[in-house]
Amino acid sequence: MPKTAYHLLRPETTATSVVFASPHSGRDYPWSFLRNTVLDERSIRSSEDAFVDRLFDCAPTLGAPFLTAGAPRAFVDLNRASDELDPALIEGIRRAGHNPRVASGLGVVPRVVANGRAIYRGKLPQSEVERRLTGYWHPYHAALQGLLNEAHALFGEAILIDCHSMPHEAVSSSGRAGARRPDIVIGDRFGASASSNVIDRIERAFTEAGLTVARNAPFAGAYITQHYGRPSRNQHAVQVEIDRAIYMDERTIQPNANFHAFRRTLRGIVAELVTIGRREQPIAAE
Repeated sequence: MPKTAYHLLRPETTATSVVFASPHSGRDYPWSFLRNTVLDERSIRSSEDAFVDRLFDCAPTLGAPFLTAGAPRAFVDLNRASDELDPALIEGIRRAGHNPRVASGLGVVPRVVANGRAIYRGKLPQSEVERRLTGYWHPYHAALQGLLNEAHALFGEAILIDCHSMPHEAVSSSGRAGARRPDIVIGDRFGASASSNVIDRIERAFTEAGLTVARNAPFAGAYITQHYGRPSRNQHAVQVEIDRAIYMDERTIQPNANFHAFRRTLRGIVAELVTIGRREQPIAAE
């Protein structure tokens, strides 16, 4: 089993209501898991948001906490509800209405990785799925909710930046004919998970850094933005998707020559994002 459910980097002083999180960058693939898959070690990583944890790890130095997954997405998908169980994968599970994510093999315990490639030879017992939920899904979401509660207590609001990466092919055909493909897709579930002021300022932080931004297409946000985005309660959640081709070689799953330059660009963007929820006097961490 992966060693830990999550990693939490805290700032020395909490200076903002913004919380950063990366639910898909976990890369601890234990041998006990790999030996039960039909994929090699590179293929199993194809749905991972590789290196997103490194791209945003400046957040704590700028006053914001940063939560990252300990377990990989192929093992348990933290951006799914705990009841998005796949009857085609899990023994004894009955189909409960139509869920397009589950039907495509992308439930809370995925059946496939990128391009629909199957992970397993057969089905998993319910006991194994429950171990993954109890050991990884629930602790991660308890930690995330705790950070949002802390932000509310300190600032009267919470702003979650849910950090992801997307395959280049996902945006290669998006947008108008002749228009530049988006480098970044920000998702607020078409206005349901964040106020217009928050989403506008997030978009501006990226565009002023020279990046092309699209909203909600092709990614509007999944379980995390849906569950945690409550703008009427001053709790906002925005999904940020970065084109992987900007900073990595998708075939080899290695940083490319632009990685460090883009990481520096993101530091400037993160510094701007934290100002959205900044107060005048930082609160010392306990």
